[in-house]
Amino acid sequence: MSIHFPNASRSYDARRRAIRFWGHDSAMERSFFITAYALRQLQPDVEMEEEALLGVFDTHRDRICQVAAKLYARGPRGFYEVGEYDI
Repeated sequence: MSIHFPNASRSYDARRRAIRFWGHDSAMERSFFITAYALRQLQPDVEMEEEALLGVFDTHRDRICQVAAKLYARGPRGFYEVGEYDI
């Protein structure tokens, strides 16, 4: 299983307090989330609001995608969540 993240789209999910982004394995699109607390691990002084969290995601996109790919390699799920202990 190999996942790629060619889609630069991301969005804030207020209910989950997470940034949602998508990866592709061949023709299959997979949903990923990174929690606000995981983003805070990357930038401890971040304000826990949408615009600031999206900025942290954009700054650390490569690292986040590397972690997400490792989670994906563990096996199929409905969606994948990068949490504070994964970073």
